[in-house]
Amino acid sequence: MLSKRNYDCVVIGGGPAGSATACLVAEQGYSTLIVEREKFPRFHVGESLMPETYWAFERLGVLHELDRIGFTRKNGVQFVTSDDKETQPFIFSDFDDHESAMTWHVQRADFDQMLVDTAFNRGATILGETRVLDVEIRKQSPHKVILKSETDKGKEIEVSARVVVDGSGQQAVLANRLGLKDNYMDLKKSAIWSYFKGARRNGGTNPEVTCILHTNTKDAWFWYIPLSDGTVSVGLVGDNDFILKRGGSPENTFRQELANCPGLKRRLIDAECVSRYHVAKEFSYRCTQQAGPGWVLVGDAGGFIDPIYSSGVFLALKSGVMAGEAICQGLAANDLSAERLGSWVPQYNGGVKWILKLVRAFYTKPFSFGDFVREYPHHRENLTNLLVGKVFEGNPGAIFDDMDPWIERMTKDEVASSLV
Repeated sequence: MLSKRNYDCVVIGGGPAGSATACLVAEQGYSTLIVEREKFPRFHVGESLMPETYWAFERLGVLHELDRIGFTRKNGVQFVTSDDKETQPFIFSDFDDHESAMTWHVQRADFDQMLVDTAFNRGATILGETRVLDVEIRKQSPHKVILKSETDKGKEIEVSARVVVDGSGQQAVLANRLGLKDNYMDLKKSAIWSYFKGARRNGGTNPEVTCILHTNTKDAWFWYIPLSDGTVSVGLVGDNDFILKRGGSPENTFRQELANCPGLKRRLIDAECVSRYHVAKEFSYRCTQQAGPGWVLVGDAGGFIDPIYSSGVFLALKSGVMAGEAICQGLAANDLSAERLGSWVPQYNGGVKWILKLVRAFYTKPFSFGDFVREYPHHRENLTNLLVGKVFEGNPGAIFDDMDPWIERMTKDEVASSLV
């Protein structure tokens, strides 16, 4: 039962973005409520982190917790081509000897619990197993949020908020209500994934990495993420029609594409599947507006690109921290305008565009990181910086001066060879 009904900030969703926002707002003494529809800890996908999450973890004061929990350390990323060539891993510390060059593979149930606990310890109120029935966005705040408790006999609760933060992930509660979602029509992908015990892992002097493996036809790819409980998260990603409209069960589709991926077959030769096969579809979109008078969208609720570079949690935390700081400034100045609450959005979108551009390069069939780096070795550091998430500083887009014409040339060569 809530002890109060009026809040400075109501956050919808207790995932990384919502928890990060709530943590910053609550620690400044503003009354903050997180509304989460599920019971924590709860399952979620998105286990591989980008190294640049380090700075959000530092700001939130949880770096020691990540080591205490004992998540698998992620040292880099490796790509396996469609002809089964294993590229030299991109080891992040080769280009930066700071401790931020290392990151983690996390079990999201434990990871998200850690973040929501941090928000609670900073002063936020957590209301779990509660659905948002409606959000009434008025011309000016406070706004009204109607909740339904799943544990208190379905009782409806009305709360007011000077600022409403949508951190509800792909559910995108507020974005859907306001009609703000805009799908990336060229990225209509779907994913099927499960977890395997007894899969092959790196050992000895070989550091653990996230592995990205293309199938023989390059119509799909697999992620391969070793976790600290001894399992490996393995997911298949491809065009929505290719993955989900071919008939058969998700497991059958997964197995069919596994047969087209020798590198993955080697890694799973002695493995046992220990969970059901999960499905997600058409998850790539942006929102045409990420802040308005008294409201803000953070994390996946404001947009999601693609799982290929593990940017989801990084961008969730980045947007949560940036939005949290803007909300605190707005509350302090009693200025909850769209301009004030969205002051962080141009900088944020300026970094996101480079990740989006690299995603689109990956889905160009002739593209190969190994081939590109061999032809343009001076861009290896720039490419690694993109893969770690260094998109908000320096000149991350310099690589595309060569990559764009290179992709165009490779595409033309492929078309020409197919006509011979």
